[in-house]
Amino acid sequence: MTETLTRMTLNGIDLQALEETVEAIRRDPAAGLVEFRVKTQWTGRTRSESRIESCRIGGKEIARRFKIVADEPSQLLGNNSAPNPQELLLSALNACMTVGYVAQAAVRGVALDDIRIETAGELDLRGFLGLVDDVPPGYRRIEFVVHLEGDGTADQYREIHDAVIASSPSFFNMTHAIELNGRLA
Repeated sequence: MTETLTRMTLNGIDLQALEETVEAIRRDPAAGLVEFRVKTQWTGRTRSESRIESCRIGGKEIARRFKIVADEPSQLLGNNSAPNPQELLLSALNACMTVGYVAQAAVRGVALDDIRIETAGELDLRGFLGLVDDVPPGYRRIEFVVHLEGDGTADQYREIHDAVIASSPSFFNMTHAIELNGRLA
């Protein structure tokens, strides 16, 4: 008689697969190296389209086919046809942290019913336009509020939140200087 084993999932996360992935990376750190690539093309006025064709995980090429469109509001000379780059940046931060909240809750046995993250940042266009030397072109501060609902306690939610802040790649990237090496082709 063959016995069927049901894989344990929590918050949609396959806990066995997560554990297997963690162990594989512990055994071979190169298995944990991930390279993401994006190609962006200007499509007129303030609009652009970015294409994701693949990524590399543990040295293996993974096909992906996605398009991300960006534009500015009409008040900033765009067509208001898509989120602008700053909205996409904040959205990427929220999406990355959401993955962290789901996974961190799952490994702690906390079932989540809802996660919402509200994020806001204010830019001063004088910096972008080069009108004032002492005004930066980007954010000085970003505020976000996380709403977690499920069967966890306040202490568990604080532990999950702290773990996400400590391990989110996008949170890290936005709170630490990254060496950017750009060149003209």
